[in-house]
Amino acid sequence: MQKMSVSKVKRGTALNARRQSLGGRRRFPIYVLTGFLGSGKTTALNFLAKQSEFVRTLVLINEFGEVGLDHDLVTFSGDELAVQMASGCVCCTIRGDLVKTLHDAPGRFSRGGVPWFDRVVIETTGLADPAPILHTLMNEPTLVSRYRLQGVISTVDAVNGENSLDRHSEAAKQVAVADRLLLTKLDLAEESRLLPLTNRLRALNPAAPHYPAHNGAFDLDGLLSQGPYEPSSKVSDVLEWLRDEAYEGSSSPSSNAHHTYHNIDHGHHHDLNRHDDDIRATCITLEEPVSGKAVDAWLEALLRWRGEDLLRVKGIIHVAELDAPMIIHGVQHIFHPPFVLPEWPSEDRRTRIVFIARNIEEETLRETLEVFRSAAGLLDTPSANF
Repeated sequence: MQKMSVSKVKRGTALNARRQSLGGRRRFPIYVLTGFLGSGKTTALNFLAKQSEFVRTLVLINEFGEVGLDHDLVTFSGDELAVQMASGCVCCTIRGDLVKTLHDAPGRFSRGGVPWFDRVVIETTGLADPAPILHTLMNEPTLVSRYRLQGVISTVDAVNGENSLDRHSEAAKQVAVADRLLLTKLDLAEESRLLPLTNRLRALNPAAPHYPAHNGAFDLDGLLSQGPYEPSSKVSDVLEWLRDEAYEGSSSPSSNAHHTYHNIDHGHHHDLNRHDDDIRATCITLEEPVSGKAVDAWLEALLRWRGEDLLRVKGIIHVAELDAPMIIHGVQHIFHPPFVLPEWPSEDRRTRIVFIARNIEEETLRETLEVFRSAAGLLDTPSANF
């Protein structure tokens, strides 16, 4: 488990430390393209490969098994797009190969000592749990110095997506950790099936926008937009990334309502064994500033106790000891180093922490936080929100 500390981070310290550690070198954005078997990842790559603004992109295609097939199906618009094949599952046996490939890439794929690519896309096998890949990209020192994780895109098959979610835990996790969901095969799907699927996806991951793919084409700019895995140059990006109003069930970001999103049967066949029934999305909101020590202790306890079940955690925290908001982001037991924004992105000064977790009730999260808040002694009485 990674040790993280909110209370010890002072304004500007995290940003300055990261700049110094990188030595001013250029860092390449990485997008992880995941999605279950047959959900359209290769079709999405084919569309990307034909876009002029996507030419200077290094694509790493991972396949499971001795013989790779998907790389033969990708059509390239020129000789600028490279594909690095790796045999095995990137989430386990070849993680070392992934680190080596990315470490060597700036020198290997260069001309005159200058890398010819501007970004990297990693396509995972359809059977992959993306969490270990994200852990590697967020924490491997040799990669953090040259790359930054820009976003996770998951393809969802509009025809077979519900069946995949019913029967495969990997499909549910791929949706749960995503920043963007690309809905594929819409031209083949029955209209009556779309609303139940999209409602189910919003229940699993309320903050992830849905991007439709019609005959393989989709909105490139929106899908590849920036998310604050790193300190953002645009403070407003944080609100788009957090999208806490999606968890509140209201279009108003000032709503005080709290909801846990459970998966709902919309009248179609309900498989009692479906794998997303145990995954819940929750937003914890605090009206008053919270002690950094209380947040540290609470998150550390959650990580030790249920780290594997915290599929995604992200939040903006009003730490009492700081005059600007703290940003946290974690995938299971691994947290990105927290950082402080230069200023609040809006007039809303509330703490908002969103969880996508497996078999962890909203009440449990709130009650454990209250224990640590009370122990910290910052507030005389518990908040009225609990």
